[in-house]
Amino acid sequence: TYRACPKKNRQRKARERQFLPLTFFGRKTLPAAERRAGTTRPPRRIQCCMQTFPYDREAARAYARRWAFRRNPRYYDFENIGGDCTNFASQCIYAGAKVMNFTPTFGWYYRSVNDHAPAWTGVEYLYNFLVGNEGAGPFAEEKPLHALEIGDVVQLGRETGDFYHSPVVTDVVRGQLFVAAHTFDAYDRPLASYRFERARGIHILGVRKEE
Repeated sequence: TYRACPKKNRQRKARERQFLPLTFFGRKTLPAAERRAGTTRPPRRIQCCMQTFPYDREAARAYARRWAFRRNPRYYDFENIGGDCTNFASQCIYAGAKVMNFTPTFGWYYRSVNDHAPAWTGVEYLYNFLVGNEGAGPFAEEKPLHALEIGDVVQLGRETGDFYHSPVVTDVVRGQLFVAAHTFDAYDRPLASYRFERARGIHILGVRKEE
């Protein structure tokens, strides 16, 4: 009866294992050193099939114009539970991007009031998603206010670094920004008419979509 040599069998399995993907039949496979150390790491997302296309700034502005003083029934109105400004900003961005990111917790999406990403409605979370996004959906970088364009986002904050409001840029006239917002609804309101201690600009660079 043939019996495989235990030592050779272990060596063969080790050689095969190095060609397995990080996830194999739903089970995460970590290098031996990490398994011994008891460490974990998030699964890598291989972006081999992403295409990038322009952000539609005019579509974002048109959405802001239509819904600045109304509420789109598709989305819950967060006015009385923390404010609706970032929810509205996300809606405008989505009108121009047309792609959500459904990554649990760290993505940017809205399905319902009970099923949406923190980045859809949270000021700081939206910033973190846009400037750090390497997957599907819109991606951006922080820029000074004078470099912003229609469809970009301004976030207003306090001297402490606490940001609390996310108006969307609807026009730029001779260097002056005009914005739309919910929670103190506004459209084409001069940014200079707001009282704030700090401001940061989020300039959307483009949109990624899985092919």
